[in-house]
Amino acid sequence: MSDKKIEEEAKASAISYARAWGESPVSPAIAATFIAAQHLSPPQYLPLIFPPILLFSSYLNLAEYKIDAAGLNAAWSGLYLILARRRKQPLMKKWGARGIIRGSTMGICALNLLGGGFVYATGRRSKEADGKDGGSIV
Repeated sequence: MSDKKIEEEAKASAISYARAWGESPVSPAIAATFIAAQHLSPPQYLPLIFPPILLFSSYLNLAEYKIDAAGLNAAWSGLYLILARRRKQPLMKKWGARGIIRGSTMGICALNLLGGGFVYATGRRSKEADGKDGGSIV
């Protein structure tokens, strides 16, 4: 195989992975689970706004509103990423259980931001609306 063909396959697969991650209803549910696990004990009320919204994004995705769900997921994951980035941690606390959960949460939110933003930016609503019966969620 030529190098150009391998490069095209790699590029296509990176785009397909980003689209699959952005269209998945599982990715915001994982982020919501990690955010809730991190901020429920002791309760921190501002970060606990994010899990219900991310779970609603999963619901929208399952109701075949994949583009809107991807945009909602990307926006709120990005907001959480900004909020979590403001809190600084000492080096020794980064390697404990809470630090690993925090790093995983921020990593998943970054993937949600990239994948959901890609799906929202490149999605076509006409293709999404063809399979609907007037736009009802139920």
